Amino acid sequence: MSTLDDDVARVAWNADGLAPVVVQQFDTREVLMLAWMDAEALRRTLSGGRAVYWSRSRQEYWRKGDTSGNTQRVHGVSVDCDGDTILLAVDQHGPACHTGTRTCFDGRELTVPSADDR
Repeated sequence: MSTLDDDVARVAWNADGLAPVVVQQFDTREVLMLAWMDAEALRRTLSGGRAVYWSRSRQEYWRKGDTSGNTQRVHGVSVDCDGDTILLAVDQHGPACHTGTRTCFDGRELTVPSADDR
């Protein structure tokens, strides 16, 4: 069985010490948002059971829901085959997006031509 430090060491952090985190609803697999973690944010997430991220703009940690009430309870954490991206399976309570939408992708679709038009 791996330790917390073993799990954190499995991530291939970028030059800034960060990794992107794809966040999805654990039961529906709906993609909710993309965020960033460093090793400490991952440690806090794994040990505390709630999603903790690193804010690149504010240069500080933020635990999802502390100010908004829209919490994310962690159900699972995986790394991709290269170890450079984290997949966080959560139970989202309230909107995931700071704009108030369910996901950060709601209503933001781009136009893709049909296969016949390509």
